[in-house]
Amino acid sequence: MTNMLTAVARGGEGIEGIAIHSVPIPVAGPGEALVRLKAATLNFRDLIIARGMMAGLAKEPDYVPLSCATGEVVAVGEGVSRVKPGDRVNPIFALGWLEGRQPSMAMLGGSADGVARQYAAFPAESLCIVPDALGDLEAATLTCAGLTAWNALFLPRPIQRGEWILCQGTGGVSIAALQLAKAAGAHVAITSSSDAKLARARALGADICINYRSDPDWPAAIRQALGGRGVDIVVDVVGASQVATAASLLNPGGVIAAIGMLGSEFSWHLADVGGHPVARISVGNRAEHEAMLAFCAQHRIRPLVDAVYDLTRLADACRHLESGQFFGKIGINLL
Repeated sequence: MTNMLTAVARGGEGIEGIAIHSVPIPVAGPGEALVRLKAATLNFRDLIIARGMMAGLAKEPDYVPLSCATGEVVAVGEGVSRVKPGDRVNPIFALGWLEGRQPSMAMLGGSADGVARQYAAFPAESLCIVPDALGDLEAATLTCAGLTAWNALFLPRPIQRGEWILCQGTGGVSIAALQLAKAAGAHVAITSSSDAKLARARALGADICINYRSDPDWPAAIRQALGGRGVDIVVDVVGASQVATAASLLNPGGVIAAIGMLGSEFSWHLADVGGHPVARISVGNRAEHEAMLAFCAQHRIRPLVDAVYDLTRLADACRHLESGQFFGKIGINLL
């Protein structure tokens, strides 16, 4: 086989700008590994970039979307010792961001071509070995949403056994945070507008489940369930429109881990809310990715994929994401 399928998106055109093409399979150059990508997952970020909502995030005018995948190394270029053919790997979210707090600008599915394709050549140093305990789709949930949740819990204010976190909704980051927090011995309060989704969250170990639609004063409901105390970390995926409401639940010394903008605006520009610091969480580096993978393997965490689409139906998968009618992650089969 000399050709492969790849998705190509045109920034600013939304889901309708996604097309599938047949192109030559790349080769691994010096320092690179050729990876046969097998499974990918979607993030809300993919919709943001496709819609052109954040200028400069996508290559112009066309780019390969998606940032999260698992694959198998099939060839390596000159000078590569980190991986070998047969290794199962995750490409890291920001290519070249190996440690520290200064990310590379080569972010998959945006400023660098992403993983919605069957083969890709990556810098070998930007690959992480996937533990056998994780399946391909499971590991493909972790690169963006999983690592973001990991750093929300363990970077600005490491969660301690017996403490509480607040998760908003039941998307990829929130469900990853729920699973990671429970594995770390913490407790979780979670909100959703769906009783069915809350039942699934409860089955994963969520301690307090509140339907914010049927109980609009959900902070009061959570505080009552907590016996008057609060939470220690708010995993903020909604953004500025609700950050003050969520922050009202924080205990002294608590922190807001600012991640997303499911509302209309990120909370990243805020230094604090109600006297609580706002920590801007921007995925993470290779060392953090490896620590997360090891933790997931150690604690037998099984990330959740709610639905799977073939690559040729990527636009349909994005519409499913846009609808909000899912729990955890939406997967893409790349085989």
